[in-house]
Amino acid sequence: MTAQAQLEAQIDRWRGYVHGRQAISPSDVDELEDHLRGQIADLQATGLDDGEAFLIAITRLGNLDAVSREFAREHSERLWKQLALVPQGTDADAGPAWRELAVVLALAVGAGAALKAGGTWILGQGAFTRNVSLLVMPFVAAYFVWRRRVSTRVVVALLISFAALAVVLNVYPYASGGSTETLAALHAPVIAWIVVGIAYVAGRWRSDARRMDFARFTGELAIYFALLAMGGGVLLGLTSVVLGMVGLPIEPAMADWVLPFAVPGALVVAAWLVEAKKNVVENIAPVLTKIFTPLTIVMLLTVLAALATTGGLSSVNRDLLIVMDAILILVECLLLYAISARDPLTRVGMFDALQLVLVVAALAVDAVMLAAMVTRIAEFGTSPNKLAALGLNLLLLVHLVGTAWATIGFLRGKRPFVSLERWQTRYLPVYGAWAVVVVAGFGPIFGFV
Repeated sequence: MTAQAQLEAQIDRWRGYVHGRQAISPSDVDELEDHLRGQIADLQATGLDDGEAFLIAITRLGNLDAVSREFAREHSERLWKQLALVPQGTDADAGPAWRELAVVLALAVGAGAALKAGGTWILGQGAFTRNVSLLVMPFVAAYFVWRRRVSTRVVVALLISFAALAVVLNVYPYASGGSTETLAALHAPVIAWIVVGIAYVAGRWRSDARRMDFARFTGELAIYFALLAMGGGVLLGLTSVVLGMVGLPIEPAMADWVLPFAVPGALVVAAWLVEAKKNVVENIAPVLTKIFTPLTIVMLLTVLAALATTGGLSSVNRDLLIVMDAILILVECLLLYAISARDPLTRVGMFDALQLVLVVAALAVDAVMLAAMVTRIAEFGTSPNKLAALGLNLLLLVHLVGTAWATIGFLRGKRPFVSLERWQTRYLPVYGAWAVVVVAGFGPIFGFV
C-alpha cells in the first residue's frame, strides 16, 4: 500500500477500536477524527513521516486517554505504551439528559401526528402509501440535525432533498394502483433513508468511515426497533385482552390512534437508543451475526436446491422471484452488518471464511434468478416491475462479486480488512442512485401505468 493508504488504514483501525470500546458517541468520534487529522497534517509539515505523525497525534487527544491506555496495553509492540500513556482526563459535560429525552419524545409525537394527519385528513390511499416515508423520515433526520448540530448548508441540502422527493411523488400523474406507483412507493423509503444518512454523518457522506458508521447504526436500529415492536405488541395485546374481557373493546382505537403514533414514534426512539450507546446490542451484535450467518447459508443452499427442481427457468413463479429478491436483500444487510460489527484488529478466522461461503451461495442464487428473469422477459416481454427487479439483481450481482473478491484478498492476506469495508461503503450510494432512477424515471418512461 502507499503511505497515504497506510495512514488511512491506521485511522480506520483507530476509529473502529474507539467505536468498539464505546468510549464516546459517534458525533464525538467525528469531532476527534477531525482534530486528529489536523494534528497529523501539522506534524507532517514539520518533517515527520505518516506513522510518527499518527502516533504522536493520538497522544494529543485528551478525551481518548482511557481508550489509548487500553490500546497501549494490547498493542505494546506499536509503541503505544511509550506514546499513549498520559494522564487521564475527564469527559466534557454533555448537558442535561432530560433535554435530549424531551426532544426525542417531541419528535416521536410529531412523527405520529404527521402519519395520522396524512393518512386520515390530507392524502388519499394511494398518495398516503407513496408518502409514508416522507411523513416519518424527516423527524428522524431532525433528531440528528439537532444532535449533530449540523451546518446550515447541510440543513438546506436535507430540505431540498425531501422537497424534491415530495414533488416527484405527488406531482407525477400515477395511475391508481399501477406498477410505477407501487415501485415509487417501494423505492421512496430508500431515498428518504439515504437523506437521513446525510443528516447522521452531518453532511460528510464522502467519508468511508462515516458511511460504515451509518451502516452499523442501521443494523442496530433494526434490532432496537424489533425489540420495541415485540415488547409493545405484547403490552398492547394484553391490554386489549383485559379490556375486552370487561366489555371495553379497544381494537378500533388501536388501529386509528395507537398504531399510527406508536410505529413512527418507536422508530425515532430506537434511533435515540442507538445513539445513546446502550451496551446491549453492541455486545450481542457479533453473536447475532455468527448465529445467523450459518443459518442463512443453509437457507440459501436449500433455496438453490428448490430452484434446481422447478423444471425450467421460465416456469419460476413471479411471486417466488419477489420473495427471492427479499431474501437476497436480507442477506446483503446481514453481510454488511457483520462487516460493520467486526473488530478490524481481529485476525482472520473461521467466521471470515464462512462469510465468503455466504457470499458465494448468494451469488449462485442471484445468478439463477437473473437467468430466470431474462428468460421471462424474453418470453413474456418487459414491464416496469421486471425491469426494476432486473436492475436490482444486477446491482446485487456486482456488489456480491466485489465482496467476494475483496474477501478472498483479505483471507489470503493480500488486502487489509479496510479494503473490504470500503467496497461496502462506496457501493451503498449505487442503491440510492437506482432508487432515484426508479422513482423519478420509471413513471415518465412507462407512462405512469
